Amino acid sequence: MLSKRQSDILKLIVENYIKQAKPVSSNQLCKRLKCSSATVRNEMAALEEEGLLEKTHTSSGRMPSEEGYRYYVDHLMKPKEMNGEDILKLQIIFHNQTLELSDCIEKSLQVVSDMTSYTAVVLGKTSHENLLKEVNVVPLTDQQMIIIVVTDKGKVEHKTVTLENVSLDEVKKTIDIINKLIIGTPMDEVNTKLEFEVKPIIGKYVKQHEKLYDTIYHVFHDFVEQEVNVVGRAKFLDQPEFHSVEKIKNLFHKLEDKDLIQEIKQDDSNNIEIYIGSENKLDDEVTIIKTNYKTKADEGTLAIIGPKRMEYDRVVSLLEYIKENIER
Repeated sequence: MLSKRQSDILKLIVENYIKQAKPVSSNQLCKRLKCSSATVRNEMAALEEEGLLEKTHTSSGRMPSEEGYRYYVDHLMKPKEMNGEDILKLQIIFHNQTLELSDCIEKSLQVVSDMTSYTAVVLGKTSHENLLKEVNVVPLTDQQMIIIVVTDKGKVEHKTVTLENVSLDEVKKTIDIINKLIIGTPMDEVNTKLEFEVKPIIGKYVKQHEKLYDTIYHVFHDFVEQEVNVVGRAKFLDQPEFHSVEKIKNLFHKLEDKDLIQEIKQDDSNNIEIYIGSENKLDDEVTIIKTNYKTKADEGTLAIIGPKRMEYDRVVSLLEYIKENIER
């Protein structure tokens, strides 16, 4: 363990570097610590020897190493109290009775992404773990209807569609065929079954089967697509660590890889988990802070992705607040 003075120095260096993205010199710390520059330099050298600080070739100052961030998170950081403005922005979303829970989650993470300039991710229960339980249709007008999809985990998605020159009777016939043939199918396999098992049959019974089939196919496709939602990819362009074209291209490519993004789940812990640099499977240059949420009808993962130089204390508080409101 570090001495009190070493802990204070490491904490100040981490927090200064997070704000400024520039190595921190001993002179910047002397007044705060009320000790000589030589004393601070000696302690900084000791912290560097411990692998908690790094020194760049272009500056005499120090910056935190990956191990330094980990020590800070585990031993020195305290969640930051949320300010009134942040709370108000999120309360407006969660108190809006017209929004579905999935909309609240997406909008709240969009707000957090805007507030912090980090990327946010929502991961639903994987489509393979959700089995199709039922499909229903609710007519609104002669041409407009709501198609409702229900899974065995109690997840419900609905989509309003407009179908011209297709009778409600034809729609109901198609829904009946779907319910008979593919109930119990994992959601990520539904469209394959629609193509090879349902489509040939509805062609015999439904006049406008092509139009109707395409509409239902897209309803299921949208359901599966919603399992991974990345908000604010472009926020990485605001971070000085990612000004290299190669770095940003490489990271954007990874953020498009849904299988790789699913790796963020890593575990089933309901706590806030922090994966710094090489500890995560996405990219050594980023930190991922995530938590899982669970309600009666749904469960999933929320994550914030940013540079290792991330406002850990603020992000932890924001994620805790969102998780509490979702589960409430």
